Amino acid sequence: MANYNPYQQSSYQPSQFPPNGTPNQYAGTPQGGYPHPGTSQQEQSYFPQQGQPGVSNDGGVGQLAGQMGGMALGGGDTAAPYRPNKKKNRHAYHNLEQPSSQSQGFAGAPPNQFGYGAQDNQQQHQQQFAPGHPYAGQQVTQAMNQFPAPSAPFSPALQAPSPSLGGQVQPQPGTVAPGVSQGNVDPDQIPSIPRVRDAAAQYYLDHIYPTMEQHLPPPAAIPYVAHDQGNSSPKYARLTLNNIPSTAEALASTALPLGIILQPLAPSQDGEQSIPVLDFGDTGPPRCRRCRTYINPFMIFRAGGNKLVCNMCTFPNDVPPDYFAPTDPSGVRVDRAQRPELTTGTVEFTVPKEYWAKEPVGLHWLFLIDVGQEAISRGFLQAFCEGILLALYGDELDIEDDGQQDGEKPEPQRRLPVGAQVGFVTFDRSMYFFNCNAKLEQAQMLVMPDLEDPFVPLGSDGLFVDPYESKSIITSLLRKLPNLFSHNRVPEPALLPALKAVQAALATTGGKISCSISALPTHGPGRLFLRDKNDLHGIETERKLFQTEHADWRKVAGKMVESGIGVDFFIAAASGGYMDIATIGHVSALSGGETYFYPTFTVPRDVQKLTKELEHSVTRETGYQALMKVRCSNGLQVSSYHGNFQQNSLGADLELGSIDADKAVGVIFSYDGKLDSKLDAHFQCALLYTTAAGERRVRCTNTVASVGENIHEVMRLIDQDAVVSIIAREAATRMTERTLKEIRNAMTEKTIDILAGYRRMASSSHPPGQLVLPENLKEFAMYSLCLLKSRAFKAGHEPSDRRTYSMRLVKSASPLELSLFLYPRIVPLHSLPDNSCFPDPETGHLVVPPSIRASFGRIEDGGAYLVDDGQICLLWLHERLSPNFIEDLFGAPHADLASLDPYLSSLPVLETHLNAQVRNLIAYWSSLRGSKALTLQLARQGVDGADFEFARLLVEDRNSEAQSYVDWLVHLHRGIQLELSGQRSKAEGEGLGIGAGLDSAMAGLNNLMGR
Repeated sequence: MANYNPYQQSSYQPSQFPPNGTPNQYAGTPQGGYPHPGTSQQEQSYFPQQGQPGVSNDGGVGQLAGQMGGMALGGGDTAAPYRPNKKKNRHAYHNLEQPSSQSQGFAGAPPNQFGYGAQDNQQQHQQQFAPGHPYAGQQVTQAMNQFPAPSAPFSPALQAPSPSLGGQVQPQPGTVAPGVSQGNVDPDQIPSIPRVRDAAAQYYLDHIYPTMEQHLPPPAAIPYVAHDQGNSSPKYARLTLNNIPSTAEALASTALPLGIILQPLAPSQDGEQSIPVLDFGDTGPPRCRRCRTYINPFMIFRAGGNKLVCNMCTFPNDVPPDYFAPTDPSGVRVDRAQRPELTTGTVEFTVPKEYWAKEPVGLHWLFLIDVGQEAISRGFLQAFCEGILLALYGDELDIEDDGQQDGEKPEPQRRLPVGAQVGFVTFDRSMYFFNCNAKLEQAQMLVMPDLEDPFVPLGSDGLFVDPYESKSIITSLLRKLPNLFSHNRVPEPALLPALKAVQAALATTGGKISCSISALPTHGPGRLFLRDKNDLHGIETERKLFQTEHADWRKVAGKMVESGIGVDFFIAAASGGYMDIATIGHVSALSGGETYFYPTFTVPRDVQKLTKELEHSVTRETGYQALMKVRCSNGLQVSSYHGNFQQNSLGADLELGSIDADKAVGVIFSYDGKLDSKLDAHFQCALLYTTAAGERRVRCTNTVASVGENIHEVMRLIDQDAVVSIIAREAATRMTERTLKEIRNAMTEKTIDILAGYRRMASSSHPPGQLVLPENLKEFAMYSLCLLKSRAFKAGHEPSDRRTYSMRLVKSASPLELSLFLYPRIVPLHSLPDNSCFPDPETGHLVVPPSIRASFGRIEDGGAYLVDDGQICLLWLHERLSPNFIEDLFGAPHADLASLDPYLSSLPVLETHLNAQVRNLIAYWSSLRGSKALTLQLARQGVDGADFEFARLLVEDRNSEAQSYVDWLVHLHRGIQLELSGQRSKAEGEGLGIGAGLDSAMAGLNNLMGR
């Protein structure tokens, strides 16, 4: 394909280094997490020899001088020698390995033969397995391939027996950063988030993540296939520390949080095992009589199988007679291979009536639709109705219309499970209930004008119907609604009375509400008013704008949770007007729902985004009437929860009206004693909920971590994404208690404390003037800076609606969504190689082009870039973009930027090579997101307002409120120096800037090069 851009300075070719200017730091390095032949420690604990993908035990990756052109990795102090006196009999199934498995890697693969990709990010590295190997020819996932090949799930019967956890870990170096040239920090030689993501994504195209043999999860923002070996997949649970200090004092010395990110209903990927659903009848699943922990792979059977020792509290329970099975001489149940609850980290149990709060029924989904003047005039009502039709029936309506013309009637494909029902209510200053019973010829409307004491004028058999039995009536109703209310001149909707009414309609069954609102509800009980008048920004009372002070709204939110109802809001602000998301969104936040916010909703640009997000919210896995409980080993206790839920008292179960596949909860633990380093630490999340099909279940997620007394081991098994998520959630929770300036200072202090703690405890061999970063926290400083620049916490003026929306997003987002939200992925389109964004002819995987750093220094004149932060996707076009490029991407007669439609939301389908490449890339990215749909927004340089949003997403650059990445590292380095020298005070640290301290900090950094 010819190069379209005559202005570009350079283009990426497969034979060159990535655009970051450095070779792939993972090139040729072996996978460090597999046991070597002859090791004897496996049977003594659960953890094998452990590294991380791309970190070799010989320190090869630790020499950035040879890999990053002058940036060196210095090794920290060597780890303490392995202590061979662990009591193997204290572990759950320590002897399950066959005699030969100790010298094997995962599933029999040769140890240390798993390497990252080749030396450039375009080359696909394919691991070759011997014929007959379980993974030979395995297609990992369709999500990685726009032209997917069949993918078979993994069979546990084909896997090698699970090794134990907790074995010796090779010394891991720290990263010395950054390189210095003539007194300036070289941006090419500092840690790069895109480089790490691309290298890990390349590796996991051809490799599996085994949850017991590897204990350092892949980055959250990449696709990977996890094989559950008894320890839950990182998609369901991520611990901040996979090696936990034995004492609170040791943890405090690292300044790291001890927590876990839980996403119980996280979607699985093609090629992964489905979660087993087990039924133990009226007795329910076996549980510990003391702490009520559910049966899991880490419980131990003793006394010939008659005793079950709890892995949390060590209480010996009697095994129920109907669950008894003898054990073999090694203490393993003879039926263990046939018991998923003893071999799988994430399982579901169907539960008997004693677990029911009310009779479980299929999910009742009620659509509460704003039909006020603003919704009609802005086109929001019509777009919302289209979204409901798409969510319920997909593309079947068009197919059915074509089929009916030929006298055919296609078989309906259910998008909601059997038993689920839907209902429709509209509102302005009154409420309108619709009877869509299948026996009627058309829907009947009943009007409820009473706002003070509203009630439901319909029985449940009329308001809630099967969406497929009443398909013709529902379709007709939704297509007629915009015209039915087209003459409506009511500008002020009454939202709170409508919420009270629909809560009453769902009180006996529970369910889910999807509500649209496009104007500030200023009428009737619970009326709201303009609180954000720009007079509270930047002062202490600003935090009042981030929470509701309206008692009635709080009461309604509490009733939603009590009734087992979750609420999703779709809020469209007219011309960026104030919508009081703090108050309206409080109902969704407390009930476990979600708020979708369109700050400047415009037709037709945002119609596709609204309809896709409504479709996703309806079709994703959803449960309701949920309770969540987290249990942990003796010596630990739950300190706090962070997320969108209700908790009536400290230590009580979390109550959620609903929970879905995109929601995550953060849990922070504290010590109530000392952990035994001879044992492992265990964590179990139990989610009791009702499925959309009407079945009451408990989903159990079990996670294990080793316990150590050596800080080196702790620092080697840090999950960076989990650490960032915990810190972000805790900061978001404090937004209603502290000023934004205090929160920013606290995050800065926390970053310095963590890096200084590592510098003091684990890398004392380096000269004092060097900035040394933990190997698994190399990008942590960048993520911290991204947090400070995010809309939730940034300095300067920001509308309170956007701050509140971002705050609640941070509190409930999955690690994947949060990672993209903080640091976007950016791909140059003008220099795509011919083979990019098409399937590799040998592997079938999509050839994904490398990302570039989020800095304007990486932007080339005349370039085109696709930018995605998981919330919006910008197509940024330079003002001097080639006319040939424009025509190939958008089609004739477009030849310049001015001819493009500013309300474009998707690319036209053309037969050009470039157009197909970009559409494939967009489709691939669409599969790697959270709850927000991927639609395009045009950002032409100097033309569109989205150009400013593009500049905001360049998070490595300095802006009016925050420092650049390089200045931020200098800032942190000076703080670390002061901490190590004992001269740092909190007051000075909080006010630390790059002005007066720049020379001193630079002088310290210059020591890296021996100057």
